[in-house]
Amino acid sequence: MPAPLLQMWGISKRFGATQALKDVSLTVESGRVLSLIGENGAGKSTLMKVLSGAHQPDAGEMTLEGHRYAPDGPNAARLAGVSMIYQELNLAPDLTVEDNIMLGQEVRRLGLLDRTTQRRKVREVLDRLGHPDLRPDTPLQSLSIGLQQLVEIARALVNDAKVIVFDEPTSSLTQHDVERLFQVIRRLKDSGIGVVYISHFLEEVREVCDCYSVLRDGHSVGEGDLDKSKDQEIVGLMVGRSVEELFPVVPHQPGDVLLKLDGLNGRRIPRDVSFELRRGEILGIAGLVGAGRTELLRCLFALDPVSSGKVQVEKVHPAPMPSARIRAGLGFVSEDRKDEGLAQTRSIADNTTYSSLSRYSRFGWLNLRRRTKSVSDWMEKLNIKAIGPEQNVDELSGGNQQKVALARVLHQQADVLLLDEPTRGIDVGTKAEIYRLMGELAAEGKAIIFVSSYLTELLAVCDRVGVMSRGQLREIRPVADWTEEEVLTVAIGSED
Repeated sequence: MPAPLLQMWGISKRFGATQALKDVSLTVESGRVLSLIGENGAGKSTLMKVLSGAHQPDAGEMTLEGHRYAPDGPNAARLAGVSMIYQELNLAPDLTVEDNIMLGQEVRRLGLLDRTTQRRKVREVLDRLGHPDLRPDTPLQSLSIGLQQLVEIARALVNDAKVIVFDEPTSSLTQHDVERLFQVIRRLKDSGIGVVYISHFLEEVREVCDCYSVLRDGHSVGEGDLDKSKDQEIVGLMVGRSVEELFPVVPHQPGDVLLKLDGLNGRRIPRDVSFELRRGEILGIAGLVGAGRTELLRCLFALDPVSSGKVQVEKVHPAPMPSARIRAGLGFVSEDRKDEGLAQTRSIADNTTYSSLSRYSRFGWLNLRRRTKSVSDWMEKLNIKAIGPEQNVDELSGGNQQKVALARVLHQQADVLLLDEPTRGIDVGTKAEIYRLMGELAAEGKAIIFVSSYLTELLAVCDRVGVMSRGQLREIRPVADWTEEEVLTVAIGSED
């Protein structure tokens, strides 16, 4: 039996008082796709930074093709044959496809760039990836995110990569680009390259991976072949307890109409959107990227200008300003929690209370003790894992940051929650917590609009689902009347 392509064993790494990794082992075999699974904060990123040379381990060893492997930096790892494809692509948008692929590994002859040889190598790797139609002289910024990702993969191949790590590679891709990415990964696998695939979507993992390894709290806790394991078993390893339901259902009953939209139009999109939302109801909004889902929520919350139409909350027609919408009972959680949804360098307490500070204010002074007590209560209710209310948000895992964003709208006593991709980029265990919380809020009489690109969760969690296409809300049905195929049919507009 041939030796594994890559082996890591006994890997440990500490940052101050935090033990990020403890005695972690990982095996990557040639021509196999390994899924690295774990909750946010489990140690996946730290382990991959050790593999890529960005961090030096405190203990442990690594071998690549049977030889000792100990890169002193990312460039050394790349030259040894280990390449990383990050969620945020590391490319130069103003350069061409060829220049991006060859960046740092240019071919020179007599001190000048050998464009002929470079172009031949670029065409070879693009052919190998099944994209001979992609021209080397194309400006990178003119390409879709999916094709830009392909350029980054080509850059790894031109350097004779032996192991390629994909870190949440589908988070910004359309469904079509996801399918093309999976085809590329299968090509890499067939050529004998070892692939490590990191994703929070178990459906993706099962479609493209052969085996898995689970991290929890910086420890290796399980591994195996995917075809011999059930989702509940894998999730149980991730969270450290038995998980009966990936989509927990809390009984709730829709009541009186709370929110009414009549002919809502943005400057470009959305177009002529009308519907009613009831207390105790979860309304899902599906659609392709660019269909207008986010724009609908932003117009509802008055973050984007509205050209016409009416928004009514109970009997109130709030002015088109976020402050007026907040007073009327609307709360918005942005899909971009890093740049827009949270103040990353401020504390949990600040982020939770910024939109409703008046209850702690008297004569212009804040009662910080009362605010701290209130924020602590919300942290306990939402199970936010942190040192305390004064810890900065940017020090938290993605899942805990998302809970802080939810705590903010709940703290401001919003009756209508506008949630834009609230489970994107967070682990399965935290997703289940958020699904349960949504059900509990609906049971309390809150109304929720839930935008998601993940059809499985919409059909599992919502009471009704509407589909947006080209800026219009085409159809709303009870969730039992939809299938994923029907949702996609309406989303692509084929019924026209």
